[in-house]
Amino acid sequence: MSDKSHEELMKPDGDVNPIDTDYQVGQDNIAMKIGPLGLDIHNRVFLISGLAVVLFVFVTLAFQKDVAPVFGDIRSWLTSNLDWFFLSAGDIFVIVCLVLVVSPLGKVRLGGTEATPDYTYAGWFSMLFAAGMGIGLMFYGVSEPLSHYASAFGGTSVENGVRTDWAPLGAAAGDAAAAKDLAMAATIYHWGLHPWAIYAILALGLALFSFNKGLPLTMRSVFYPLFGERVWGWVGHVIDILAVVATLFGLATSLGFGASQAAAGLNFLFGVPLGTTTEIVLVILITALALVSVMAGLDAGVKRLSEINMMLAIALLLFVIVMGPTLAIVTGFFGNIASYVEHLPALANPFGREDANFSQGWTAFYWAWWISWSPFVGMFIARVSRGRSVREFIVCVLLIPSLACVLWMTAFGGTAISQLVNDGYTAVTEAALPLQLFAMLDALPLASITSFIGIVLVVVFFVTSSDSGSLVIDTIAAGGKVDAPVPQRVFWCTFEGLVAIVLLLGGGLVALQAMAVSTGFPFTIVLLVACVSVIKGLMSEPRS
Repeated sequence: MSDKSHEELMKPDGDVNPIDTDYQVGQDNIAMKIGPLGLDIHNRVFLISGLAVVLFVFVTLAFQKDVAPVFGDIRSWLTSNLDWFFLSAGDIFVIVCLVLVVSPLGKVRLGGTEATPDYTYAGWFSMLFAAGMGIGLMFYGVSEPLSHYASAFGGTSVENGVRTDWAPLGAAAGDAAAAKDLAMAATIYHWGLHPWAIYAILALGLALFSFNKGLPLTMRSVFYPLFGERVWGWVGHVIDILAVVATLFGLATSLGFGASQAAAGLNFLFGVPLGTTTEIVLVILITALALVSVMAGLDAGVKRLSEINMMLAIALLLFVIVMGPTLAIVTGFFGNIASYVEHLPALANPFGREDANFSQGWTAFYWAWWISWSPFVGMFIARVSRGRSVREFIVCVLLIPSLACVLWMTAFGGTAISQLVNDGYTAVTEAALPLQLFAMLDALPLASITSFIGIVLVVVFFVTSSDSGSLVIDTIAAGGKVDAPVPQRVFWCTFEGLVAIVLLLGGGLVALQAMAVSTGFPFTIVLLVACVSVIKGLMSEPRS
């Protein structure tokens, strides 16, 4: 699929059951030219969301010292008081996806009964993986399994009747094998079925209501079965505005993580000074690269970069498997899946948890972060998934990336744990969080080369996320138009970088996490309602 016009993208092949509405894509838009630049924007969605972001940037820059503790308080309050809500929502999304796979609704084909896929499996998987998890896997691939292992091995600690440790579930005090199993199960829980179910639900809704029902490729269209023609009014405006803001801050969080890790890698290899200044310079440089990719379009930009990044990621993964504890990684892959299945019911339980630090500080934050990413990843997945059946779509979006995440975490996290337990190598545990990947690679051959590849991966994942995120935000802010003028994409891409810089100045990683959780909470409610709407929409479709 190249950068098609809206009419080409939405034209069904075969039988569908379209929704009869008088609404025309872009009918509420304002089209204008400012000098040589053309604009085509949804007047309310673009203006309100754009002004909200500009206001946030101004206030945070003007009151940097005052806002930092506020960000910390926001994150702490939301994750500690609403952890049950985030965990319950995650479980619901997985259950809905699994039910759709085994039900007759899985036979519905996105784009019509005769539709064929626009991309090969290789190209499709590359874009799914690069857009959905890239920066996070680089940042947490070593640090999260190692952190869970250390906390589980250290056991539980209680003060005034409250657990103060960060171990998942009941820990595994002094038992290295059990601590490793529990650590990998907890990590896979955060990177497996649950986050991909979040993406799958929204992507399925967007694809169904755009390709089959003939509605604009925008968030409000998913809710037509519930709200009818009101989705073209303020009900829909609010949904789309929430989607734009959630996406922007979710992306900014990931871009901030990527900048801090790239800075750590450059310091490790070349002695580049650490600090906010270096991270800001990196955000500016990488945003500039993203702008070039944005102007190149979907096929020439995102698709090509995604495939390059996938090849580099596979090369680095194979290197770690071969040069690391190969047998332990291969056997650990299957053992870790078994541990995940064994511990999943307890890890997914939203009530009566004793491991509050883990369930609130790790899981609740992750679910909010994934949900804040879901408009961006969901719409991107929808755009590249036309022609797939619902069953094929959910199985592939859920299982293939989940298994890839298991392999990645097993290789990188398992190698780091093996270095600590079997070799007594403590440099990884002593390194700062963004530096732990490079500390792990330093104990393997060709450390300078692999660390440089790691930096390149972080940068290109950064670029593909910013690029595809800009395409998605622009589509929403243009009333569902997929062929809006390029200057609008440039605007959103620039502001993603600005928001990341502002959050780094206003509290660093804590501020980044706070905004991801804050925007993820209201959008969780939106997603839960979307589950009902998607099922209603599928029930009315002809099946292949």
